[in-house]
Amino acid sequence: MAKVLVVDDEPGMRRILTVNLRRDSHVVVEATGANEAVALLGREDFDVVVTDHKMPDGSGLDVLRAVQDDDPTTSVIFLTAVGTLELAVESMRQGAFDFITKPFIPDVVRAAIRRASQHTALLRENAVLKKEMRKLEGADEILGHCTEIRAVRDIVARVAGTTSSVLITGETGTGKELVARAIHRNSLRAHKPFIAINCAALTETLLESELFGHERGAFTGADKARGGLFEAAHEGTLFLDEVAEMSAAAQAKLLRVLASGEIQRVGSTATRKVDVRVLAATHRDLQERIREGLFREDLYYRLAVVPLHLPSLRERGDDVGELCASICLRIAEEMKVPSRPISAEALAKLKTYAFPGNIRELRNLLERALILGQQAELQPEDFHLQTPGAPLRSPDGELTVEQLAALLPKRLDLREVMARFERALLERALEMTNGVQAEAARHLEISRSDLGYKVGKYALSAVPRANAD
Repeated sequence: MAKVLVVDDEPGMRRILTVNLRRDSHVVVEATGANEAVALLGREDFDVVVTDHKMPDGSGLDVLRAVQDDDPTTSVIFLTAVGTLELAVESMRQGAFDFITKPFIPDVVRAAIRRASQHTALLRENAVLKKEMRKLEGADEILGHCTEIRAVRDIVARVAGTTSSVLITGETGTGKELVARAIHRNSLRAHKPFIAINCAALTETLLESELFGHERGAFTGADKARGGLFEAAHEGTLFLDEVAEMSAAAQAKLLRVLASGEIQRVGSTATRKVDVRVLAATHRDLQERIREGLFREDLYYRLAVVPLHLPSLRERGDDVGELCASICLRIAEEMKVPSRPISAEALAKLKTYAFPGNIRELRNLLERALILGQQAELQPEDFHLQTPGAPLRSPDGELTVEQLAALLPKRLDLREVMARFERALLERALEMTNGVQAEAARHLEISRSDLGYKVGKYALSAVPRANAD
């Protein structure tokens, strides 16, 4: 099924084409001339455009150029009574998919539409694959020999060939997207798109639009209908990073897609079938968020058919050496600089470090060392590490965490202390941001929905007490 724009100034010709194309379940939109076609192309996406050549307000070549400017992957078929060799050559030279003269045989046009829609789908799929190709290189190289990493590789090997959803958990920077790409690359869907989205990076409205698409006018700024990532990932894999940050509404829509295999664009009542394997990841404790009412339990069980936990770098012991060697080679290739080995002293220093940022932090340290290091081997002084157990001092000189802990009594209720401390932090953040919860959430580095839940939990006022008078 394709979405087809039929452009012809003759109503009878448009009607004949529409009736025949709808026999193949195509969605058909009609335009009475070149100007209307150009306007429609600016508002909607089409898979195929069938256009006449001579029309009162323009030509088929004008329509073809508008298609090329808007979306070059859309296939254009010329259907005209003026079947000159010069026009056929010129239209094909400018990028037309086919050229058919009137009077036409309906079955010939229907077959051309089928070929054109397949051509469009192939071009769009190739565009996605090219965009992802650089990221896919080496994606299945899950390095390391510790017990935990061997277990990860074993699960990836066993789950890759299935269609099961996988929930990948672990601290920030442990390589959750790399594992997701490895699952996709070793699956039967490897020749189809792998599309990743960070759910924490978008607002609720934008996230739903990105995932499910939207119709024209669905919200402010939606001046054109757009397909979402579920449609783009059809027959492939969609990776939802930081899935715990999804709003309640987005979670409900995602659950419906996983249960029914159908998506509904924002602002539309129509449904569309999609075949997408969903992989999800989070650094959060989803069981805790379920207890707090921030994550749906039924969605959790849909996503965590196969749970896969990634160990932190500090749990991986001697893997640090192998990771350093591999990452250095990759950085050197990407940055076009010579790769250098790491001295035994520098490696020993790295092995004693806690790596709060995990592999992402390790790469950052290695990249800086390769750029700034001046010796044949990377030395300990090339790695400026955070001091383990360094006090968390605020810029204005207030008490550190260690100093606060020293003031606590010997016997206390830890839950009560933590709750009071959390409440105090929330109140301070709201006061500093004049009650603007979005700003407070960014200040605390938590999601907007997480902050909203905590404000309700502690019955905090959205406006700070200082400003309430």
